[in-house]
Amino acid sequence: MHSSHLLLEEPIRMASILEPSKANFFSAMTKIVGTLGPKSRSVEVISGCLKAGMSVARFDFSWGDAEYHRETLENLKAAVKGTKKLCAVMLDTVGAELQVVNKTEKAISLLADGVVVLTPDQGQEASSELLPINFDGLSKAVKKGDTIFVGQYLFTGSETTSVWLEVSEVKGDDVVCVIKNSATLAGSLFTLHASQVRIDLPTLSDKDKEVISSWGVQNKIDFLSLSYTRHAEDVRQAREFLSKLGDLSQTHIFAKIENIEGLNHFDEILQEADGIILSRGNLGIDLPPEKVFLFQKAAVYKCNMAGKPAVVTRVVDSMTDNLRPTRAEATDVANAVLDGTDAILLGAETLRGLYPVETISIVGKICAEAEKVFNQDLYFKKTVKYVGEPMTHLESIASSAVRAAIKVKASVIICFTSSGRAARLIAKYRPTMPALSVVIPRLKTNQLKWSFTGAFEARQSLIVRGLFPMLADPRHPAESTSATNESILKVALDHGKACGIIKSHDRVVVCQKVGDASVVKIIELED
Repeated sequence: MHSSHLLLEEPIRMASILEPSKANFFSAMTKIVGTLGPKSRSVEVISGCLKAGMSVARFDFSWGDAEYHRETLENLKAAVKGTKKLCAVMLDTVGAELQVVNKTEKAISLLADGVVVLTPDQGQEASSELLPINFDGLSKAVKKGDTIFVGQYLFTGSETTSVWLEVSEVKGDDVVCVIKNSATLAGSLFTLHASQVRIDLPTLSDKDKEVISSWGVQNKIDFLSLSYTRHAEDVRQAREFLSKLGDLSQTHIFAKIENIEGLNHFDEILQEADGIILSRGNLGIDLPPEKVFLFQKAAVYKCNMAGKPAVVTRVVDSMTDNLRPTRAEATDVANAVLDGTDAILLGAETLRGLYPVETISIVGKICAEAEKVFNQDLYFKKTVKYVGEPMTHLESIASSAVRAAIKVKASVIICFTSSGRAARLIAKYRPTMPALSVVIPRLKTNQLKWSFTGAFEARQSLIVRGLFPMLADPRHPAESTSATNESILKVALDHGKACGIIKSHDRVVVCQKVGDASVVKIIELED
């Protein structure tokens, strides 16, 4: 096969595989989103996660109350201060999630070929014969022969903690099912997923709205992960809701694609959302197993061409209980990077896993190795061809900056931006070197007080592959005419030197605005 058809750079020397990996200041260009929970909420563990490479902390409101998550967030702030590592905050909504209610928290054993009834009567106690659920419309949504999956929340995919059911009949509001495999359901919360069945529940529930308008507003969340996004209208409604909540009008919405309905409306959802999360756990239930990889590749490609971050979930499930991933999982992480993924999202692995820090570290190392052999040249040509001509002014500048940086073997690209858009466009062309996004704060007023913008924009680049933010001091000019030490460029270069990504005699590509013009320049550093 001709090498231009390969995702990998050619050739790979077998001997190079055995060479130890060099440690870099940035563990990988691909970002890692970690879900914080029982095993990862102390200042000590969160500090370890940040040092290992986590750049976005996910707070999942499917479980735990606002006070619990507030305490975790306070610990995150302390860890950020202690480690001096920036971290963005993502709020994950519950959405149209079906749940089995197990108030007693007793383990429930289900035996293959037995019968179990799903009932909307939540007053009943969960047992091996009866499972109360939080939705009274299931009997109207399913029919005989439909498949229903019940699993421990953020299940590991292990057959011992999840069960497949087949609908045998519908009796009034109850659904009678045949159990297809033996399993023991442990814990208080199990999710229920009816394969390829439309569930008539709102994407943004009243509980979600309450959490966003209280916890979300207080903590100025950077990202909203919109669970069970099925239509572009879901994103539009969420954006309209956020626009009335002060600072949250700046929050980026990531549409979580979890079922066939979301897949069918993917293009229109991508147009409305700021980014996409491929929820492979639920998608893997809705889609035949042999189709999951096709959706991942097609969806990531579309996100790449649109210049919007693609986030992949459920990569190293086995690390919930083990110190090392399986060979298939390690390969899966690498393939996600080669597909063009921006970030890897860890769920159970960090939330209740035994090795949250080690998991982040190993995933980061796999990403870094895959990035070394990513065929940037082929990707760049493909992206330029897709964008077509004439390019927009900003797109032309961004692609030129990346091409110049590769041609002169620059060690870093420095991009000055106020909205973050220019920096994200540079990242769209997947430079092989880090892009330092220097966010210039803007002064704004609500007619009562003056304040600076910039913090949101800086943190929001923490989910974009290859982008590393730095918030500039608003008192410094972006480019001083007298080239004094006060220049933000000098501050950015000094930051790069301190990080170890810039050395003497290195070349650096700078992308900035001078008056009304956008400029790409190459500078060579002296001693």
